Amino acid sequence: MTNKIYQNMDLMTFQAKYQNEENCREQLFKMRWPDGFRCPRCNHNKYYFLRNRHLYQCRECRHQTSVTAGTVLHKTRSPLLKWFWTIYLMSNDKRGISALSLHKKLGISYFKAWTMEHKIRTAMGDRDARYMLAGLVDVDESYFGGRQEGDKRGRGTSKQPVAIEVATHGKAMGFARLRHLKSVDGVSLLKVIKEDIKPDQVIRTDGLKVYNILEKNGIEHMPVVIGDKKAHEVFKWVHVLASNAKAFLKGTYHGRYTLKHFQRYLDEFCYRLNRRKWEGELFDRLLRACVTSKGITCAELI
Repeated sequence: MTNKIYQNMDLMTFQAKYQNEENCREQLFKMRWPDGFRCPRCNHNKYYFLRNRHLYQCRECRHQTSVTAGTVLHKTRSPLLKWFWTIYLMSNDKRGISALSLHKKLGISYFKAWTMEHKIRTAMGDRDARYMLAGLVDVDESYFGGRQEGDKRGRGTSKQPVAIEVATHGKAMGFARLRHLKSVDGVSLLKVIKEDIKPDQVIRTDGLKVYNILEKNGIEHMPVVIGDKKAHEVFKWVHVLASNAKAFLKGTYHGRYTLKHFQRYLDEFCYRLNRRKWEGELFDRLLRACVTSKGITCAELI
């Protein structure tokens, strides 16, 4: 059953509900304090609203706060309505939306569009990090990025290695994660698996030797050594996920991303994928993720 705290939000409903700054501020207030205002310093529930500065001042300790303090929107100078539109567009377009396109659609600078998108991607990653994969989990690695002169095929290439983790439930795909790796080695893969997958689950791999480290660390490992012709059948969802993620990066972003921010693009792809059953709620869910995530500063981004 769908959680009632999330609302279905199509484009017409979104436009009707969020027409100005006040509408956006009211929604952020409800998400931050669903049971009524609570001072972040002393937990008092009475406040004054300083209308000229859009701040809430605690009547007890006189601490001042805003609906954006401590969130992804912390200290933003951009209109809340443009933040809401960015969140809506990023949550509902399966292909994603580039900073250049956002710059043109919302009439904001390219740099502002770029920073807003990366802050929202950080919230996406933070939200997915709360959940761990369970069940029979397929783990494989793939290589993302354009080929460079002198690259070798397969695992010898200089493309960026990515760990692919997919929880399977019978013939269905469950939760999934994509993790950028510094290198394909046992230590790196073990670290990712321990962080992303619940203890005592069965890990199924293609039998690459680096995965032997799983058994040495008490993790149930199911190696399946198969030929290339059947790999797409046994590891169907791993292959589908890798193919779709590469198409997403190559299509919307034309494969142009720096390694520093590569993981955030992977997080964006997985965030929408993992909520594919709740398409109507994507905006509401992402807005809440932005409210509960501390995000990242511009200084950290650049």
